[in-house]
Amino acid sequence: MKILVINAGSSSLKYQLYNMTDESVLASGRVERIGMDSSIVTHEPAGKPEVRSVSEILEHTTAVRRVMDMLTDPEVGVLASINEIDAVGHRIVHGGETFRESALVTPEVKLEIRNLFDLAPLHNPAHMMGIQAVEAVLTGVPQAVVFDTAFHQTMPQSSYLYPIPMVLYKRHKIRRYGFHGTSHAYVSDKAAKVLGKPLESLKLVSCHIGNGASCTAVLEGKSYDTSMGMTPLEGLMMGTRSGDLDPAIVPYTMNKEDLTLSEVNSMLNKHSGLMAISGLSSDMREITDAMKEGDSHAQLAFDMYTYRVRKYIGAYAAAMNGIDTLVFTAGVGENSAVLRETVCSGLTFLGLELDPELNAQRSKEARIISTPDSRVSVLVVPTNEELIIARDTFKLVSAEA
Repeated sequence: MKILVINAGSSSLKYQLYNMTDESVLASGRVERIGMDSSIVTHEPAGKPEVRSVSEILEHTTAVRRVMDMLTDPEVGVLASINEIDAVGHRIVHGGETFRESALVTPEVKLEIRNLFDLAPLHNPAHMMGIQAVEAVLTGVPQAVVFDTAFHQTMPQSSYLYPIPMVLYKRHKIRRYGFHGTSHAYVSDKAAKVLGKPLESLKLVSCHIGNGASCTAVLEGKSYDTSMGMTPLEGLMMGTRSGDLDPAIVPYTMNKEDLTLSEVNSMLNKHSGLMAISGLSSDMREITDAMKEGDSHAQLAFDMYTYRVRKYIGAYAAAMNGIDTLVFTAGVGENSAVLRETVCSGLTFLGLELDPELNAQRSKEARIISTPDSRVSVLVVPTNEELIIARDTFKLVSAEA
């Protein structure tokens, strides 16, 4: 079975084509700047050079057609016909309380996703455009939706409710939902396999550290608590997001700076975090390079960032009454040895011992970077959210066959 995985954004579309016989990636790519006359299509067929083109792509249906053209191109394609695509899986950011697991796309499912637009106005409408574009181009091909929030639906009320009037939860479903669920699910399971232990036996903290970042406490194989909240803004300091702050700061700043709701929302989501403190960049690579040159603002941004990661790990160790496994994943978590070292250096009270040589090594494989004597196993696990989406799509479609 061949499954196409799509992650549609408001002006972009990423894709990977899987052969589920061996879970190999046949091709991957992305369409950027959708809605412009200078849209960029990047196509990476397995075993062949990358192909890049620029053309006018004004909406998502055209973007999907261009992807189909690339996948079936005589020179750079990997399919003889689009009829070889057996199913399409979509990443959906927000499933609310409705979706505790992945689902096949039906009119009812699409309606529920639309009902959740208010909870994820920047993401869910774009995902819906991706679903509709596939319907228009691949008529009759089954589609599945896999939700970032689904993994976190196991959290107890004590974790997901906010200490505000209950009527707000009952009327508007204001609660913690959490995100990066497919990533946390994948790396937790992979870490257990690397350790040769049942996932259900572990007290694990998963740190998905990228431009967006979150920590999740995984107890007995299930999400017990997570740092992102009703939206991805809560929790860790991120590339351009503030993360946790005193909520009174919002009305105070609005009053002092004469800001609108839209402006303060933009400030917290797009102009805070590493970018705000460093005054330089939201990219951790640029931050660490500037630190080496003695940039005090970059150093402060790094110190604040790693301090907050360490605080969440400590909090989740307390929440689970212990921790035996710590996992780093995503762009920064997988590639920044200095971040991992800095975070772990403040966790020695847990009996955690990092192996400096193992930590410094670069690899695309999951690996242990703690010493044999460490009471907490520390791992780096490259995430693979697309594979989780492909697997869930495969299971759902196979069950219907």
